[in-house]
Amino acid sequence: VGLAPGMHGANRTGRPFTGDYAGVLLYETLYRFGFASSPVSEHAQDGLELVDCRITNAVKCLPPQNKPDPSEIIQCNNYLHNELNKLDKQTAVLALGQIAHKAVISALGLKQKDWVFGHGVMHALPNGLALFDSYHCSRYNTQTYRLTPAMFHAVFEAIRTHLERN
Repeated sequence: VGLAPGMHGANRTGRPFTGDYAGVLLYETLYRFGFASSPVSEHAQDGLELVDCRITNAVKCLPPQNKPDPSEIIQCNNYLHNELNKLDKQTAVLALGQIAHKAVISALGLKQKDWVFGHGVMHALPNGLALFDSYHCSRYNTQTYRLTPAMFHAVFEAIRTHLERN
């Protein structure tokens, strides 16, 4: 679960995280851990296929200044609710950033105070889903080393381990 479609990413290319900086690390990592057929995503018709993986966002439209305000998150939360409720139990959900994490918690009708965001944290949710948290793979986070490729890979390693056990 990402934040919102990016102006230079999904809105332009037709595929989430494609064409923007955040997608470089994301698709390389998805490929590395077996969730994508290619490490590079260029556009929606480039042949890349997701494997046992789905990408969605907390907000469905491009927000002003590329940062959604709370009303947009609330407005779109029912879409996320519907998507999450269609998932099989034992599914791993990855929240890319605190806003996505909070949107997932809200969509599931849970109390924010009981499910606090933390990079690398896994939350076993009451509905059987496992929520994994990561800092967003944005250019800002990677260039300031708030998120390194090794940190991001560690989250995916935990997800892969979780899925193989269940």
